[in-house]
Amino acid sequence: MTENTDEIKIDKKSGEAGYDTHEANLKPIIIIGIVSIVLLVLSLILIDQYFIAAKERLIEEVVLAPQSIALRELRAREDETLNSYKVIDTTKGIYQIPIDRAMELIAKEAYENQQGKTGEQ
Repeated sequence: MTENTDEIKIDKKSGEAGYDTHEANLKPIIIIGIVSIVLLVLSLILIDQYFIAAKERLIEEVVLAPQSIALRELRAREDETLNSYKVIDTTKGIYQIPIDRAMELIAKEAYENQQGKTGEQ
């Protein structure tokens, strides 16, 4: 076997003191620290946003999505009442007409009354 002739360089001051007396290189330590902090903050933000989205999705599924049968029936009756023709009282001449048609008739009547008032002046 051949002996390794490469000598290990030992600082005389370090050897005498019993520990490494060289200063640490601060630049890589600071860079690693800053990058670690930035990654930690970004991770916290992403986790927070994920939990907010999951919470909103759960609320929508549990609270907002299901409709009660009574509510659906009520809305069906309202739609039928608002959008259908019906005789209410023939002796008094009271009829039910769809809300859209009623609004058209009232708007037309108001327009004609307005035209009549401006024509009189």
